Amino acid sequence: MGDDTTRDETRPGGPTLRRETSRLLSFSDGVFAIIITLLVLDLQPPRVGRGQLLHALVEQWPAYLAYVTSYVIVAVSWINHRATFNRVTSSGKGLQWYNLGVLFSTALLPFATSVLSQALREGDRADQRTGVVLYGLAGAFLSVTWLGLYHYLARHHDLLDEAVTGSFFPSERVRAAAGVLGYGLAVLVGYLVNPLLALVVFLLLPIFFSLTSSGLYELRRLRHPRHSHPRHPDPRHPRR
Repeated sequence: MGDDTTRDETRPGGPTLRRETSRLLSFSDGVFAIIITLLVLDLQPPRVGRGQLLHALVEQWPAYLAYVTSYVIVAVSWINHRATFNRVTSSGKGLQWYNLGVLFSTALLPFATSVLSQALREGDRADQRTGVVLYGLAGAFLSVTWLGLYHYLARHHDLLDEAVTGSFFPSERVRAAAGVLGYGLAVLVGYLVNPLLALVVFLLLPIFFSLTSSGLYELRRLRHPRHSHPRHPDPRHPRR
């Protein structure tokens, strides 16, 4: 039985993983799948009389926007999670607890989404501000847990694949810190200016995290694609 915890597995397209790390990744994938499924439960068909269905569906637009925003956040979190653990070759209790922290904070999104959606549909301006603040705090908390995970991996390079540079996860902490600041900014904008403007910020943040899911250098690659992929000589026309 002891051999099962130390046996290595080779994942297609990724580094060799210890069995314990592979199980951690499988468990996390299951949690993300449950969370992203729970989001759709807030979308309920309206109960209206004849001829009023279209109008009732249009009136539910805040629920659709909140759902799309949270879906993108969870999806990007899953992508970032896979990208992170593709660089991890071994695990331990510390990494497991930090990973559970990320899952815990992500699992709060369905609740925050439901509150925000209801506040935008049925509440007054005070309710909408409260919903925005709650959602922003949930997003900031999610970013804080990612910051903790990246900080732990930055300090424990022995858990990482040999190909991972020593500067990768320290730079990832910048992305997580940007999330904390971004959600804080959204809360201020939604509370002091307009709650709907906060939704725009909420939607822009996961787009940023998606573009940088492979690291901050991904932004440089997108801005300068020619320099990211050096041109190789055509083998049909060798140099003389």
